[in-house]
Amino acid sequence: MIRFTLGDILNALCSGMAWTLALSGIAFTCGGAAGFGVMLLRISPLALPRRAATAYIEFFQGTPLLMQLFIIFFGISLAGYDISPLAAAVIGLTLYTSAYLAEIWRGCVDALPEGQWEAASCLAMSRLQQLRFVILPQALRIAVPPTVGFSVQVVKGTAVASIIGFMEMTKVGSMLANATYKPLMVYGLVALGYFSVCFPLSLAARSIERSLHVSRVR
Repeated sequence: MIRFTLGDILNALCSGMAWTLALSGIAFTCGGAAGFGVMLLRISPLALPRRAATAYIEFFQGTPLLMQLFIIFFGISLAGYDISPLAAAVIGLTLYTSAYLAEIWRGCVDALPEGQWEAASCLAMSRLQQLRFVILPQALRIAVPPTVGFSVQVVKGTAVASIIGFMEMTKVGSMLANATYKPLMVYGLVALGYFSVCFPLSLAARSIERSLHVSRVR
């Protein structure tokens, strides 16, 4: 039987942590870009784009991330195309992230007084100019704290990718637990790894919220 030292376990978990952070960063970046486009459709004055964006958001918010990953990973494979666990995880988490960010940002835009739109319209601005120069700069101030806060959910969501074989921290931890027969220690270290990433992000979101004076009145 192969014996694993604590150093071996930590090195393996650090490798898994690196993949967790990489997947989180890619999903958050790509999901943010896609989410911005979905948000623009969601606030469109035209009914058809709004309905399409609403259906998109409701589907990805109303179904488990695990099911979405299964559909992408096995569905594409059944269609005759090879897809790696990394590619499937990136696609799945990007779609998941984009739906939530789109709705978060739509709420931030809707939080602005209607008079902001009317004032911009009185200046003979086009819809695009209203968004660019008046609405989005103000919405950004409101959107930063919940956006940073949601990044915590993205990091934790990467754990689901272990189900399709992606070697992130949870998958590495599962393999180590089976090999070392020390599940309590291994999963404790995995939990500590997630906490070391998510807790600072949560603190950052609260700090930004206070600094921007957008805390909700409770």
